[in-house]
Amino acid sequence: MAGVDPRMRFLVINAFRIASWLLAIAIVVLSVVPPSLRPESDVPHDLEHFAIFVASGIAFGIGYSRRPGLVAIWLVIFAGAVELAQLAIPGRHARLSDFIVDALAACIGLAMASYVAERSLAQGV
Repeated sequence: MAGVDPRMRFLVINAFRIASWLLAIAIVVLSVVPPSLRPESDVPHDLEHFAIFVASGIAFGIGYSRRPGLVAIWLVIFAGAVELAQLAIPGRHARLSDFIVDALAACIGLAMASYVAERSLAQGV
């Protein structure tokens, strides 16, 4: 985003920062509500997890692009914390497979955002 108007860059980064935290809140809420209150879809369970964590990785990756390594560490910790929090919720359970899908998806989203950011910088956009 080097050749972009600084005001536009500021707006885009802040929009992704807001989106990243809204996605994190949505993940927490959907993970800790009782199963009867959780919305269900026809999408496979692992794909639901993958999609929201990839989106989170992209949003955090663009919103906080200066520290991708630190963002990756925090996204993995977040994925683990979400799974562990479910141990305290009656009717919910933590799964190692969910943690693996969530952590990998978040890191894939972050890598995608980093790749796009690098290409944009290389092209002067």
